[in-house]
Amino acid sequence: MDIGVVRTLGSPEGKELLRSLPAWDEAAVMPLQDRLRREGHAPELVAALLTQQRLRARAVAKFGEFADDLLYTADGLEQASRLELSATHAGRFYNASLATVHDLGCGIGADAVAMSALGVTVQGVDIDPVTAAIADINLRPWPDSRARVGLAEEFEPPRDPLRSRVGVWLDPARRVPGVTGRHGRIKRVFRLDEIRPTWDFVVQVATAVPATGAKLSPSMPKDAIPLGTEAQWTSYGGEVLECAVWWGPLAQRPGRSARILGPGRSPVEVDESMCEPDTPTVASLGAVGPWLYEPDRAVTQAGLLGAVTAATLGSEVDHGLGYVVSDAEVDVEFARRYAVREAFPFSVKSLRAWLAQHGVTGLTIKKRGVRLDDDELRRQLKIGRKAGDGAQATVILTRVAGQQVVLVVDPARPA
Repeated sequence: MDIGVVRTLGSPEGKELLRSLPAWDEAAVMPLQDRLRREGHAPELVAALLTQQRLRARAVAKFGEFADDLLYTADGLEQASRLELSATHAGRFYNASLATVHDLGCGIGADAVAMSALGVTVQGVDIDPVTAAIADINLRPWPDSRARVGLAEEFEPPRDPLRSRVGVWLDPARRVPGVTGRHGRIKRVFRLDEIRPTWDFVVQVATAVPATGAKLSPSMPKDAIPLGTEAQWTSYGGEVLECAVWWGPLAQRPGRSARILGPGRSPVEVDESMCEPDTPTVASLGAVGPWLYEPDRAVTQAGLLGAVTAATLGSEVDHGLGYVVSDAEVDVEFARRYAVREAFPFSVKSLRAWLAQHGVTGLTIKKRGVRLDDDELRRQLKIGRKAGDGAQATVILTRVAGQQVVLVVDPARPA
């Protein structure tokens, strides 16, 4: 799209035309395209309309009922915070009583829209002209909030940000424009020194403007977290989506925290105050208790396994692996519980014999701390991915006290 097409889509006529389109149906694209062309719409506008129709269908997973209220680019939709995370970000700025937030790297404006909806004025910038124009259109319901094309590095902090109640939100680019991976998606970068704007620039902004937040990769190194900030890893439905670092009045509790979100559940937060000072580990395979706890990945990424061992009076199977075993049967909001049926040293021969003895034809394999290829293992075990007529089983291949082991487990119901 060019800027002219974006403006047409954002006009009252363009919005009405978008609303008139039927629900996205891949099979109906060509007839719909022909119809729009017969109605006299320019080819570039027709292409943009169909693109928006397709992206809005995909956006429902992130924005739910509000998906049709926004315009998108394909990259912008992929990079945008989902609604639940945008609401969390916006809440931090709102609760800090900020009047204006500079969104440096605003993308299509998902976070800026959430802040504006809470009454915070947003001044967004994005390096891509089309993306900035789309963000500006998405912000039109809030006339004081705007987005423009520009570089984050051109931001000039106010002389007295506390008195003027100004904050900054940064979402450094973690993708390489124009470079795609083997699955056709834009290549991501995971190292802190590869983001743009740079991590040094983010820290400089936070030094000048105390109320600063930054959205970073879940792989954020824990030893890079600046002193006095809060780093919060957030998951949704078991997938860790981000690590956000908060400075000054935006930090609710300095240190590391995890926030767990999911459909149909209230947010769960875990922080360092809930952790044991030292995380114990299991002494031997014979000491494995009847229950195994698998922490939410946000808890693991944040290095808060001590909260699980404290809540369960348990021990980690081996240092750094994340699984906790315990004699206690308790419900933990931030970990999934399994009943341990069997525990024995791992070898292909011993596992194959156990599966044959119990008539298992459908197998779920979870592994941590053991390097092997799932498909090759299944061939060696003579068992496929699809369930057959026999029993089903879940096995965890991991280490206990340095020994590779098999833990046969069953998902447990709440106590």
